[in-house]
Amino acid sequence: MKEAQLVFVYNANADLFSTVTDFAHKLLSPQTYPCQLCALTYGNFTEKQAWKTFVQHLPIPSVFLHKDEFAKKYRLDTRLPAVFLQQDGTLEEIISKSELENCSSLEALQDLVRSNLKRHA
Repeated sequence: MKEAQLVFVYNANADLFSTVTDFAHKLLSPQTYPCQLCALTYGNFTEKQAWKTFVQHLPIPSVFLHKDEFAKKYRLDTRLPAVFLQQDGTLEEIISKSELENCSSLEALQDLVRSNLKRHA
């Protein structure tokens, strides 16, 4: 049996053009940026240290995928961003796009991850 893991999926593609476009969008029009997971966990240039530390201390490992990587690997059509729990060969959404959109701070996201992980693990 494979070990359980959290799968965080950004609503952004992994290619260089998308990265540059997303960076500009986030800076110029943050209120319309389509990935709340990115907006909360990244500053202008890098991942926030508080988020890195939080993820390192979660009780199970985490992986981070862009939407193109997720679609290729799982072939699952769902609204993104989202967070999934993968265990025992199944992938279960534990945080939906709407829940992520309702997070107004990194601390709120961390609380949501903790509570939903406890509820589903």
